[in-house]
Amino acid sequence: MTNIVNSFATVDPFDGMTGAAPAQAQNLVGGQWVSAEKTMTVPDPLNGEPFIEMPDTQDVAPFVAGLRSCPKTGLHNPLKNVERYVALGRVCARASQLLAEKEVEDFFTRLIQRVMPKSWNQCKAEVTVTRTFLENFAGDGVRFLARGFSNPGDRTGQQSNGYRWPYGPVVIVAPFNFPLEIPALQLMGALFMGNRPLLKSATTVDIVIEQFVRLLIHCGLEPKDMDFIHCGGRTMGRLIEEANDVIRLVQFTGSSNVAEATSVAVNGCVRIEDAGFDWKVIGPDFDERWVDYVAWQSDEDAYNASGQKCSAQSILFVHENWADSLLPKLGPLAARRSMDNLSIGPVLTWSNDEIQAHVDACMAVPGAELMFGGKQLEGHSIPDRYGSYEATAVKVPFDALKGEHFDLLTTELFGPFQVVATYGDGDLEDMLGMLERMSHHLTAAVVSADPVFQQKVLGATVNGTTYCGMRARTTGAPQNHWFGPAGDPRGAGIGTPEAIKVTWSCHREIIMDQAALGEWATPESI
Repeated sequence: MTNIVNSFATVDPFDGMTGAAPAQAQNLVGGQWVSAEKTMTVPDPLNGEPFIEMPDTQDVAPFVAGLRSCPKTGLHNPLKNVERYVALGRVCARASQLLAEKEVEDFFTRLIQRVMPKSWNQCKAEVTVTRTFLENFAGDGVRFLARGFSNPGDRTGQQSNGYRWPYGPVVIVAPFNFPLEIPALQLMGALFMGNRPLLKSATTVDIVIEQFVRLLIHCGLEPKDMDFIHCGGRTMGRLIEEANDVIRLVQFTGSSNVAEATSVAVNGCVRIEDAGFDWKVIGPDFDERWVDYVAWQSDEDAYNASGQKCSAQSILFVHENWADSLLPKLGPLAARRSMDNLSIGPVLTWSNDEIQAHVDACMAVPGAELMFGGKQLEGHSIPDRYGSYEATAVKVPFDALKGEHFDLLTTELFGPFQVVATYGDGDLEDMLGMLERMSHHLTAAVVSADPVFQQKVLGATVNGTTYCGMRARTTGAPQNHWFGPAGDPRGAGIGTPEAIKVTWSCHREIIMDQAALGEWATPESI
C-alpha cells in the first residue's frame, strides 16, 4: 500500500486478508476503535479459506448508550451548531480528493472485489459513485440541504418558517451487494442532516465500510459523531429491541422479510429499500439499429454482479416484433461471462441447491423452456455455502403469468437468473395488470421511442426509479438521480438532495409572532 492509503487503512487487500493471519476488524464506539472479546472468521468467497477476523459483538450496551447520547434535536439543526454543516462539507471535499487518488481508488476497488467478487469495473463504479456523491456535497452542499422556506403571516411580525429537522439517534442497516456505495451514501446523508447514526453492514463485507469510516475520520470527521458495529443479525435485532425507546429511525436496505420485521420492531419508524423484482418492457416500435445495444444492456442489467443488484433485471417482456432479432443474442452475450474476470462469480445469499430448485420450479410451468444456462459453474473453488451458477434465463408463455404461476415467476432470485416472456399488441393491458400485481416497485425500464407507448406504461406503473427510452436500463448510478422504491410511504431514497432530505430529515414549522402589543383583542373579536 502507498503512504496515502497507509494514513487511514488497516488492511491490505492486495497482499493481506489471506492465509494464516486474517485481517482484523474493529468496532467504533464512543469515538474509539475497539476490538471485541469474541470474533468470527469470514471465509474467502472465492476459496473458503480463513479471510477476515470479524468482531462477533455481544455486548451492545455501549452502542445503546451512544444512541441515548444524542438528543431528538440531533447533533446539529438549522438553529443549533450550524457550523457543523460547513465542517461536514469540508470532510466531503477532502474525502472526495482522496478517493480521486489512483492508489486510494484502487485500494477500495480491490477491497470491494475481495469481499463481494464482481468485475473490476463494477467494483470501481462503486468508488466512482461515492466520490462523485462527496464532490456534490463538498463546500456548501451540506448547508444547502437544510434550506427551508418562509411565508408571510396574518399581521406584521408574524411569519411561518419551514425547516428540515433531524431525527437524532438513528440506525443504518446496509446490505452485502454494494459494500461501499450504499452504506457510504446513507451514512453521509444521515450525518449531513444532523443525525447521530449507528451503522451496521453485512458481516461478510463490512470491512469495506469500516475502512471508509477510517478515511472520513482521517479527513476530519469527529469520531464521536457516529458508532459502527460488527455483529450478526440476531445481535443487531437485540440491540434495536433494547434501544427501541430511543431510536427515532432505522434505515434498512436488504431482504423484504427482515425489512418488515424491523418495521414492526420499531413501530414503523423505518425507511426501507428492500426487494426489487424489477421489470423491463421492450415496446412494439422495433428498430433494427438498436437490437445489439438493447441486447447488451439487457445482459448487463440481468447479470452484472452475478445478478446480485437490487436493481437487477428480473423479468424481460419482449414485444413479438423484437423477439426473433433480440432473443437469440442474449445467450451468446451471457456465455461471455467468466470467473476469470469475475463477470460471473459467487452468489452470496442463495446456494446452488436453492437456485436449482427455483429454476426447476420455473421450468415445470407448462410451456416453459430454458433459453440458456441452467447449470452450476465449473472449474472454481467457491465454497459450498455460496452459489456458483451460470447466467440463466427461462422463457415462459405470456399466459403463464396470468394465473396460478404468477407468484412463482415473480419471485426474486438474488442471483444470475431472469424470466423472459414475449407479448403481442393485444396483451398490453394484461401486462400492465401484471406489473400492478408485483409487490415491490424499485426499478424498471421502458425500452421504446414511441411517446404514446411510453406514456401508457409509465402512467400505469409506480416503480420509484424508472428508465425510459431506447437506452433504458434497470441499473444505474444513484449519485445523479434519485434511487429508491415508490408506492410505499416507508420507502427510502439515496443519492440526491431530495433523497437525503426525505430519508434523513422531517419537516418542522416555527411560526414567529412577536409584534408590538397593540390592539390584540376586543369584545367584538371574541
